[in-house]
Amino acid sequence: MFRRTVIACLISWGGLIGSGAQAENKKVLIGLTAEFGHNTSTSAQAIEMGMRLAVAEINERGGVLGGSKVGLDVKDNRSIPALGVADLRAFAQDENVVAVVGGKFSPVMIDLAQEAETLRIPVFSPWAAADQIVSAHPQDSFVFRMSMRDSWALELMISYAQAKGWRKLGLLLPNNSWGQSCKKAAEAVMQDVAGISIVAENRYNRGDVNLYDRYGAMISAGVDAVLLIANEGEGAQIIKAAGSHPDDVQIPIVAHLGITGGDLPSLTNGMSSDVDLTVVQTFSFTGRSDDKARSVLQSARKFLDIDSAEDIPSQVGFAHGYDLVHIVAEAIEIAGTPNRERVRDALEQVRDYKGLTKYFEQPFAASSHEALMPTDVFLGRIQSNGSVVPVSH
Repeated sequence: MFRRTVIACLISWGGLIGSGAQAENKKVLIGLTAEFGHNTSTSAQAIEMGMRLAVAEINERGGVLGGSKVGLDVKDNRSIPALGVADLRAFAQDENVVAVVGGKFSPVMIDLAQEAETLRIPVFSPWAAADQIVSAHPQDSFVFRMSMRDSWALELMISYAQAKGWRKLGLLLPNNSWGQSCKKAAEAVMQDVAGISIVAENRYNRGDVNLYDRYGAMISAGVDAVLLIANEGEGAQIIKAAGSHPDDVQIPIVAHLGITGGDLPSLTNGMSSDVDLTVVQTFSFTGRSDDKARSVLQSARKFLDIDSAEDIPSQVGFAHGYDLVHIVAEAIEIAGTPNRERVRDALEQVRDYKGLTKYFEQPFAASSHEALMPTDVFLGRIQSNGSVVPVSH
């Protein structure tokens, strides 16, 4: 359902992707460079859906700065860092582009963040979680994030394992900068946790097509639970490996955000709901009956032609993309200009934004360009329709 809905939405938007190059000079553009060409991902599409919905709402009420319309310029970096940087440089050369949003992959976002300082253009991470995306930059940087950090994710994942009585943990992670960030975060958390330890560690390369042996190695090591750092493609292989074992042999999996960046039920042939699987999240429509969630869904039905929240894939990306565009619009109004430097400063002045992700007293401050906090990260279980139901521990 997710993939069909995304395709239908993209068709209904017609030629809007990449239309920024043809925009009128009066239009204020926000760039998006994300992993549209990644064959298992729905995260980029979800981020774009949220951003387009926010743009539609802003323009319906008159745009910004007394009538300037907001538009998107969308590029596909195919999850390749060099392409993401090339996209960012192209955006920076367009004087109409005031800010740029990235996608899911931390290696891409790390390079975008570094380049943002050179180009002096505000860049936002709506998903990628590697700590250094923001922490490696000074307080007056052009880099902002609305997502979790790896350190927050691993703290909650390990805390959950401890609460469940799982003492021997396995760590399964990618052989890249995201994996390095997560390993560092896990090691830092473990220093403050008694009676629990990581007894097995296994790495994989992105794009590996057979990871069944990695899960089997965890069984052989006698771990009580697996901490899984993976996106949906590799994560689906691990989940199917777990589901191929009898219940009394299966090891529970506590997963990072990345596995919800695609249609996991389809990728696992429905096995994701048959495995003891929990995943860290920062947003889900499930259980939300507040006025903001209802109004956003009503707006989505109008502008995106969707039927329900279940038609929105990778809901974390949707919510963060939606909120980031509204915050940028408020910053433009505060700055009184789309000038990038002044918008960067104004982003730290936005107050009392009633967002979809949550209510933000101050999304960004001079002391922190992280919009979220550790308390905004929660655990959930993935249902057969792809929705995530929050769970307590």
